[in-house]
Amino acid sequence: MTQIIPKTYLITGATSGIGLAIMENLAEKGHCLIGVGRSQQRCSEQELRLRGIYPESKLVYLVADLSRQNEIHSLAGEVGELISRWDKKGLNGLVNNAGTFTFWQKLTAEGFETQWAVNHLAPFLLTNLLLPYLEIYPSSRVITVSSGSHYGARLNWADIQGMGRYNPLRAYKQSKLANVLFTAELNRRLGPNSSIRALAADPGLVNTGIGEKSSSIFAQKIWRKRRKNGIDPARSAEGIAGLLFEEDLPIQEAIYWKAGKPKKPNPFALEADHGWRLWEISTQMTGIS
Repeated sequence: MTQIIPKTYLITGATSGIGLAIMENLAEKGHCLIGVGRSQQRCSEQELRLRGIYPESKLVYLVADLSRQNEIHSLAGEVGELISRWDKKGLNGLVNNAGTFTFWQKLTAEGFETQWAVNHLAPFLLTNLLLPYLEIYPSSRVITVSSGSHYGARLNWADIQGMGRYNPLRAYKQSKLANVLFTAELNRRLGPNSSIRALAADPGLVNTGIGEKSSSIFAQKIWRKRRKNGIDPARSAEGIAGLLFEEDLPIQEAIYWKAGKPKKPNPFALEADHGWRLWEISTQMTGIS
């Protein structure tokens, strides 16, 4: 049996659903893990549970509300301190898994539409802040969990957050399209010789509770009915986790993956002009230079 050399990965949205399943998948293989969640209680519970199941795996949970950019900056600082404490040089991979769906328009403390802030701006900002740690190791990966909902969507450049006329499904689709655009543009800016490659992952329809977090009772009922047709989070996590350490992926040719296989994304996401434009808007919204 080939011995796996432990690598260091960070997973956001790691207290439930796909994120937790990815933590379990990687912990079973003995990797060093940093999970991120919004609730201190849930982070503590899952850290204690996973340590009990996988005592040989080094793991810790950090608390951060990814709708708040100041907390993302603090999180990046904590990650750096933790890496140093673990006597590691950097990160082998980042999984931007945290996501949200809000039926009613809701603004963050910083005035951004919540789905746009959590689903797009958070991974954009966190990835940029952690790039110095990801550049340390060869074949590092940035995996951003998108969705098949991005097909058929387009970004409304005149009102990219949908502030003027909010539609929850349109807002969600645009944020998931932004995930793929961000992935493609990050690869362009890193260049073909970079040690980092970015990939967007389509988890498929997964039986999780994301839709039940909505403040709309109607939306909750719809999601409970729909989730019954979804696959188990562990099955989705297997395909996503595999993208982190599979050396032979044709990553130069494919950026969008589902169930461990490349898939053509929405053509809108591959347009370099669109990627550049979204990047410029995102830097203004996050203050990243």
